[in-house]
Amino acid sequence: MRINNKEAKSGYRRMNISYLRTIFFLLSVSSLHDCNDSALGCMDKNRAMAVLRQMEKFLKAQEVRFTEGLRIMKSKLTSLQNSVSKFPQSDQSSSQLSCPPLMAPAHGRKFGSKYLVGHEVHFTCSQGFRLVGLGTRVCQENGTWSGVTVICKDVSVCSSNPCQNGATCVETLNQYKCTCPHNWSGNHCQYQTQTAPPEWSVVNDPAFSRKPRCAKVDHAQHCSCDAGFHMSGTSDNSICQDVNECEVYKTERGGPLCAHACVNIPGSYHCSCPTGYKLLTDGRSCEDVDECLTQQHNCSRGTSCVNTGGGFQCDNPECPRSHANASYVKTSPFQCERNPCPMDSRSCPFAAKTISYHYLSLPTNLRTPATLFRMATATAPGRPGPDSLRFGIAGGGDARSLFVMQRSDRQTGELILVQPLQGPQELSVEVEMSEYADRTFQAKHLARVHLLVSSYEF
Repeated sequence: MRINNKEAKSGYRRMNISYLRTIFFLLSVSSLHDCNDSALGCMDKNRAMAVLRQMEKFLKAQEVRFTEGLRIMKSKLTSLQNSVSKFPQSDQSSSQLSCPPLMAPAHGRKFGSKYLVGHEVHFTCSQGFRLVGLGTRVCQENGTWSGVTVICKDVSVCSSNPCQNGATCVETLNQYKCTCPHNWSGNHCQYQTQTAPPEWSVVNDPAFSRKPRCAKVDHAQHCSCDAGFHMSGTSDNSICQDVNECEVYKTERGGPLCAHACVNIPGSYHCSCPTGYKLLTDGRSCEDVDECLTQQHNCSRGTSCVNTGGGFQCDNPECPRSHANASYVKTSPFQCERNPCPMDSRSCPFAAKTISYHYLSLPTNLRTPATLFRMATATAPGRPGPDSLRFGIAGGGDARSLFVMQRSDRQTGELILVQPLQGPQELSVEVEMSEYADRTFQAKHLARVHLLVSSYEF
C-alpha cells in the first residue's frame, strides 16, 4: 500500500513539472512578441492564453483524480488493518495448542490423528494381547497427554511365567500345566518335596529316559532336563522321564491334541490318522484321501468308482425294469431316461422321465441343518419351460424325519439334513421334481441320493 502511494505522488510531481515547463516555454515565447507591434504577435499571445486556460482545467481534473485515489487507498488500508486485528493471539493458553504425536503400541493400533487441545486418541491391542493402561488419552491445555504410555502385553498363559523353581510351562487350551523339577510339587511347583513321577510321565522304559544335564554353580550342583522331559528320583539319583503330552492334554480337558490319535514319542508327540486319511500340514487334522480322483482304486471296467470316508466302492447302478408300459435306457453311468411312451398308454407319461443316481460321503455327526443336494430344471433352447415346479421326498419311512425338501428359488429345490447322522452307516433317499404348465402335469424327474456316513468327524 505504501509503495503504490509513493508511486502515485511521484507520477503526479513528474506530470506537474512537465506541464509547468510547457507553460514557462509558452510565456517566454509570448514575451518576445508585442501585441502593438504586429498582428501576428497578438495572435500568438491569444493562443498562449487559451493553452494556459486548458492546462489549468487539466491540472484541476488531475488533482481531483489523485485525491480520489488517495481516499480509496486509505479506505482499503483501514479495512485491512481491522481484519488483521481480529486474528486470535498465538499464546500458550489458546485452543490451537497441540500435544506431541503419539505412536501405536507394539502389537496394537491407534485411532485418532488430531493432537489439538481437547482431542482424544484411542488404543486397542491385537488378538492375543491385552491393553495395560487407559485406552484413551486426551490432549490437555498445558500441551501434554493425560494418562501414561500404554503397552500391549501378551496374554499367553505361560508368558507370565506362572511356574516356579525352574518348572516347565506346558500350554493347553486357555490353560497350562507346570512340569516340576525334582523335589518340587504343587500347581505352580511352589512346594519342595520328594514325590514319585506323575501319572503322565513314562517310566520303566529306557527309550523314554534321559540323564539330566548338571553343572556346578557356586559350589552347588544344578541339574535340568530337555524340553519334553520331567526330572524325577532323588537328589542324588535323578533322571529325566519323558512327559506324555497326550495324557497331559487329556487330564487338563483342553481338547485333544490330535483329530484322531496321539502317539507319544520321547520328548514330544505326533498325530496319526486312520487308514484312508492323510495328515494335513498343521500336524493335527486328518483329511479323506479321494481314491477315485487319485486313481488308487481297482474298479473293473463297467463299474464306477465312488469315494467314501476312508475308502471307496465300485458301483454300477441299473435302470428300473419296464413297468406300466414305461421302460428306461441308460444314458450315462449315473442316469437313466425313459423311452417314448406308447400313444395309448395313460400311466407311462406319469412315470419318471429321468432317474439320476448320486453318492454323498459324509462325516459322522455332521452339524445340522446342512444342505446336501440341489435339484433344478433344465429347458432345451427354443422350447418353453414349465410354469411351476413342485419338489418333494418320494416314499416315507425314516427319510421324512431326517430330511426336508424345500424350494430355494423359482427353479431350484434343496435337500436339507435336519438331524445328525451317526456313522458308520449307509442310507438312501429319493427326491422328486414335477413340472407343470398351465396347472397341467408335464413330467417328473427322480433323484436317488445315496449317503455314505463314515465313522469319523472329519
